[in-house]
Amino acid sequence: MNTTRPTPYHPCVDSTTPAAPTPIGAWPLGALLLATSLHAAAQAVGADAQAAAGTLDTVTVRGAGDPPEIRSKQTLRATDTRLGKGQQALRDIPQSLTVMTERLLDDRNLDDFREVLKATAGVTFQAGETGEEDVRLRGFSLGQAGDVFRDGLRDAPLITRDTFATDRVEVLKGSASMLFGKGSTGGVVNQVTKQPFLMERYEAELAVGSGNHKRAQVDLNKPLGPSSAVRLNAMVQDSDQWGAKDDRRGLAASWRTGIGGRDEFQLDLYHLQTDARPNYNHPWLLTGTDTSPRRTIVPVLPARNYYGLASDYQETEQTAVTLTHTHRFGPQEELRTTLRHGRYTRDLWASVIRFAAAAQQPDGQAVTLANPPTAATVLTRTPKGRYGQSDITQLQSDYSTRLRTGTLEHHLTAGVDVTVEDARRNNNFPGPASGLLTTVGTPNDGAWRADSRGAPPLNTFDADSLGLYAQDVVTLTPHWKLVGGLRFDRFRATYRDTAGNTGTMSENLWSPRVGAIYQPSESASYYVSLGQSYNTSGDTYQFALGTFAPGSNNAKLANTPPEKSRNAEIGAKWELFEQRASLNVALFRSEKYNERNTDPDSAAQQMLLSGKRHATGVEINAAGRLTPKWEVFYNHTWIPSARIDRSNQALSANGTGAQVQGDRPALTPRHSLSAWTTYRVAPQWRLGLGLTHRGAQNPEGQRTIVAPGFTVWDGMVEYTVDERTTVKLNVSNLTDKRYADALYRGFYTPGAPRKVMLSVKTVF
Repeated sequence: MNTTRPTPYHPCVDSTTPAAPTPIGAWPLGALLLATSLHAAAQAVGADAQAAAGTLDTVTVRGAGDPPEIRSKQTLRATDTRLGKGQQALRDIPQSLTVMTERLLDDRNLDDFREVLKATAGVTFQAGETGEEDVRLRGFSLGQAGDVFRDGLRDAPLITRDTFATDRVEVLKGSASMLFGKGSTGGVVNQVTKQPFLMERYEAELAVGSGNHKRAQVDLNKPLGPSSAVRLNAMVQDSDQWGAKDDRRGLAASWRTGIGGRDEFQLDLYHLQTDARPNYNHPWLLTGTDTSPRRTIVPVLPARNYYGLASDYQETEQTAVTLTHTHRFGPQEELRTTLRHGRYTRDLWASVIRFAAAAQQPDGQAVTLANPPTAATVLTRTPKGRYGQSDITQLQSDYSTRLRTGTLEHHLTAGVDVTVEDARRNNNFPGPASGLLTTVGTPNDGAWRADSRGAPPLNTFDADSLGLYAQDVVTLTPHWKLVGGLRFDRFRATYRDTAGNTGTMSENLWSPRVGAIYQPSESASYYVSLGQSYNTSGDTYQFALGTFAPGSNNAKLANTPPEKSRNAEIGAKWELFEQRASLNVALFRSEKYNERNTDPDSAAQQMLLSGKRHATGVEINAAGRLTPKWEVFYNHTWIPSARIDRSNQALSANGTGAQVQGDRPALTPRHSLSAWTTYRVAPQWRLGLGLTHRGAQNPEGQRTIVAPGFTVWDGMVEYTVDERTTVKLNVSNLTDKRYADALYRGFYTPGAPRKVMLSVKTVF
């Protein structure tokens, strides 16, 4: 491996040439950022000419070690991020932030992005969607996964994601509309893509395991000169999953030039195609009776059993091209502009599995805990179909600078972003029932039927948004900082259903963020922050029009103003063990104070914003190296107080049904945590042990039904053959725990069964 690399100019490291403060009169305005960036190519030509003439100042960089692009492979601890629209230390962000580095993803064998979210404290899932559409964070929806980002730009919903090209995953918890716009009530999730860097490094990995799982991937990085490099990540996976197959093909190619220089350009291509057969759900059995005040879900079928049809499928495809330009005015001042266009599709045709009615059972009895299922118990397979296609174009420009005015130091960020989305969807396209039954004793029976549905009729959703924001972190003294930011969003959308009914919406929205940070030393930071977020009606993944009169163009959902939420947080961040480890402890209160409620007046043209709910709790994050041999990662969300404070939902006659005022919100467990630790017991041997815990929780819409809490243990043994090659054995769900992972009103998605995976990785 060739480790020779140049020492480029870079704004984030110390220099022997001090940076002159930026004059106030030279501050770019947010509205001019796009124009400034478009002229940067011309500026680059001039800069190159000056460089040739030897007129640019010489900049000498101090520091050594591996480039930041591969540090994520070497540690469980992250120290900085671009999540805040500019390069920032984690200790300067007045909010809880969980970062899962590539080393953690690799150690725990988290190839599927959904598994990454499951290993994040505070995250829960609603079943029935087979992807990341309805993810909850602290009990608040992530906008049906509309709050999942890639490199700071909003990713599309309704798709399958993989980590083959992911450097790390960042989860910012609490309101974040000031930075990211609509949504982000419970927080946002950002996937950071691997970038080219100036060092030759090639890596290949092969893995085989349970469920006839086979996966191969490569990560190839090659410098092309003193300031250019290319990187290729590719992946192929074939896995039958005991009938619920999961085949994938992925390619991420990136070219980067001008690395660390005045003008840096990067071109990225990302493509992921999946061909799966989803294990859509398992039916549950419940303790008690319909009139019991509390009924507990009992999973009774083995998690690996697939009862769907052989003709079931879920196919997703995403292709995105991204062009990024960074212009550095100086060591601490830059303008970064990103243009991305992507197409994202999903086609789902699956089977909802239920116990057949008593009359269809061999013994003529309903299946209950008192009459549990046997091998002869009959199961029904009801079709479920969804189709969606989104074309999304995004342009984002972010300006960041550090400057001084009098005795005050400023870290100023400002930006503008534009998003145009053209979506075509049908979330109810099942076709006629097949009538194909099966039994508990014959999983994966091979039954198949032809798809005669034809092309789906599609609802349309066309939206465009414009966002402008500015934030300043003001250093008042060496120990005190103030944070203030404000964002304006203009959001417009048009809906049309298959019957030709239309609805339109237009919103002008303001999102503030304020905070204070006290840093008495390099190893301690204390903060308080308050932020606001909002959810427009268009955040819901189905983009439904709601109920309206025939022929009317006034849709209730489209006419309903946005919900608003706020998040208050007070916390502390410490650097421990000679700054080898980090610890963050925070007390938070997240509150949605005008939640949508159905208007009892059926003739009304909009929904009521009369609801209110909150979640109050503690967030703990820890990561790093305690000793040269011992590393830890720990993420814990404790929500002792969560409540629907106000709702017009009526209590049913027998006390069952949806949550009502005074209830704890659905999918909001009191405790959820994820932990992982490794220890090098010998120079060639490293052992790992981890757990994922989620407390008891209700499914949405079922106030008297509860899924019991669970703890799943994972283990790892790694052997270093030589300096280039390692062999790793992973066992997930060591005890083969049977549990309800994702929940819906009448069924659950089973947690993954025990899996054994053997992988070999080599660096060359």
